[in-house]
Amino acid sequence: MIRLLFYKIISAFAALWGVASLVFFLFTVLPGDPAQMMLDQNEDSAQLAIIKSKFGFDLPISTQYFYYLNDLLPVSLHSKNPDQFGYFDESIYGGVILANLSSSFLVLKWPYLRTSYQKRGKPIAEIISETLPNTALLALSSMTIAVFFGLLFGIIATLNKDRWIDRFLQLISTLGMSVPSFFSAILFSWFFGYLLHDFTGLNMTGSLYELDNYGEENRLQWKNLILPSIVLGIRPLAVIIQLLRSNLLVVLSEDYIRTAYAKGLSRSQVVLKHGLKNALNPVITAISGWFASLLAGAIFVEFIFGWKGLGKELVEALNQLDIPVVMGAVLTIAFFFIIINIVVDFIYAYLDPKIITL
Repeated sequence: MIRLLFYKIISAFAALWGVASLVFFLFTVLPGDPAQMMLDQNEDSAQLAIIKSKFGFDLPISTQYFYYLNDLLPVSLHSKNPDQFGYFDESIYGGVILANLSSSFLVLKWPYLRTSYQKRGKPIAEIISETLPNTALLALSSMTIAVFFGLLFGIIATLNKDRWIDRFLQLISTLGMSVPSFFSAILFSWFFGYLLHDFTGLNMTGSLYELDNYGEENRLQWKNLILPSIVLGIRPLAVIIQLLRSNLLVVLSEDYIRTAYAKGLSRSQVVLKHGLKNALNPVITAISGWFASLLAGAIFVEFIFGWKGLGKELVEALNQLDIPVVMGAVLTIAFFFIIINIVVDFIYAYLDPKIITL
């Protein structure tokens, strides 16, 4: 387990370095001057020079890349010179000085994602901290729906193999995997939020917190979570049904299952205690992959439902060419994707220690 943990930590840092490098070079070669994006239509040559010097846009690409990674690393080097880019401003970076070197400080800090171009220099970390909890709540509620009903319907389909209910559930799961989430979002929003609004009480759009009628106070609106959670959970629900059914059918045909029946165990005991555990590995893979991807895949669903999460923020940042927000959001999604996959690997190791090969 210790060797596995060490290997996963090294792999995680390597993956994050790769994502950070790809994101940096991808957005660095985009057309347009970042300084002009920040000043919009009010720039002049003097202002442009000041902005480029302040944010390091006048530096070579390789130097900008070094400073970008330096900002992201928890242990980094920062200049003592206030006139030099990368100067250690404690109000910006925070952290603790580990060593006072000749011309720089060695600093222990949180990764610094820089500031927004369009939101008056608002820190990216602050933007993400405001939106990520809403996206995580949406993803968690969606996966809760998908896992609960996916396991339930998967077991029902298995126990009723080739009967009408099995065929019906397979048809529904096939449709669920085929229909894109953005189309389901539009359909659900129109049907349940508009046509049936008087019966459901649900809105076509809305976020977790909304201003009251006087525009003075944010009120919690749990009902706005219902439709986007269902829409976002449809595809993983369909995948779980299909995976569990196919794997559980294979497991239930094994010799040890027949031995369990011969010992006098009931069908429910055999399926739930012996069959289900051994059929869950592929399902856990699907659950982990979908949960991680929902953090990114919620983009269109959040935008359609007006859910104020990281996905909606990412779409708005792309429309406004607010590159630091896009880069910070992508890195955040990649980080959680990697963490979730590491957790799943340890769940695998717990369920089946034989899969540890390190």
